[in-house]
Amino acid sequence: MTTTSLPAAQAADRGGPAQPLLTVRDLKKRFPVRGHPFECEKKFVHAVDGVSFSVAKGKTLGIVGESGCGKSTTARLIARLVEPDSGAMIFDGDGVGEFGGLALKAFRRELQMVFQDSFASLNPRLSIVDTIAFGPRAHGVADADARARALLARVGLEPGQFASRYPHELSGGQRQRVNIARALAFEPRLLILDEAVAALDKSVQAQVLNLLQELKAERALTYLFISHDLHVVHYLSDDVMVMYLGKVVEIGPVERIYGQAAHPYTRALLSAVPSMDPARRTEKSPLSGDPPNPINPPPGCRFRERCPSAEAVCAGREPALLPTILPTMMQAAAGDAHQVACHMNDPLSGHTQAIARVAA
Repeated sequence: MTTTSLPAAQAADRGGPAQPLLTVRDLKKRFPVRGHPFECEKKFVHAVDGVSFSVAKGKTLGIVGESGCGKSTTARLIARLVEPDSGAMIFDGDGVGEFGGLALKAFRRELQMVFQDSFASLNPRLSIVDTIAFGPRAHGVADADARARALLARVGLEPGQFASRYPHELSGGQRQRVNIARALAFEPRLLILDEAVAALDKSVQAQVLNLLQELKAERALTYLFISHDLHVVHYLSDDVMVMYLGKVVEIGPVERIYGQAAHPYTRALLSAVPSMDPARRTEKSPLSGDPPNPINPPPGCRFRERCPSAEAVCAGREPALLPTILPTMMQAAAGDAHQVACHMNDPLSGHTQAIARVAA
């Protein structure tokens, strides 16, 4: 009788496929700003301001938004590279750190990150095989070197040729494959990819994306994928979360977001994606002005100063993240999966377009 071994992620599954792997609740982080020594009032950058979301097991959540919207800070807060001011995280049903029974050390073994700068992420004094084996070896794993060589082969780098090399002897794509192999050395369940393919040329980028898809299926991995490239996010993601100035403005299945974006900021982002179709080319900028100062965000909706549909209610009250207004049949099929933070989506907000949509 033969038995088949499950991937580490499936073997460690505690709550079944219906339970989200990661749930983030009201995550906040403010960074102090150095001001004049005689100023009485301290100023803070509101980098992440009340972010909440869930990631299903075996899925990829893409996080998009302009530079400075809080994407990378959110990733670092989840990985606890930066300590949050407030908020809670639940990993496969267990609270993390002071919020439950999963210690930070155990949580960090379940989660790994791959960064944009492949060279800065590697120790120039360690050979490639020592780089991958370093973590498992430090934790007393007996077969750390053998595991490192196997992972090196799995990401497409022949161990006999690359194991003894150093980071400066590799190309950018090869170094990023090493970073992926190192991230997999602990057999994590969640991988955070922060602009992991942004610095690669298109042909190498496609190869690395295909590798990530294969590894996700083989090892039952869950991804948080951060990128400015909306084409790449569309290809890799199952769900998409759009952030603006530290807030989540829209979240939902990737095809719903790309096909029926409900927030004006999301529509502006998608309209800026280059198109090969002459009939769909953007002839004028979809947005005017710059994002507000994150040190002193405006009251109400933070996007209202750049929104063509802004009304008085947008300045008076912050919009809640609610399921989208859809016809009854479509809403029943969509459930609460597609949510948007916009007064035009709230029938009780008093915004004229929300009232018109409900009446229709």
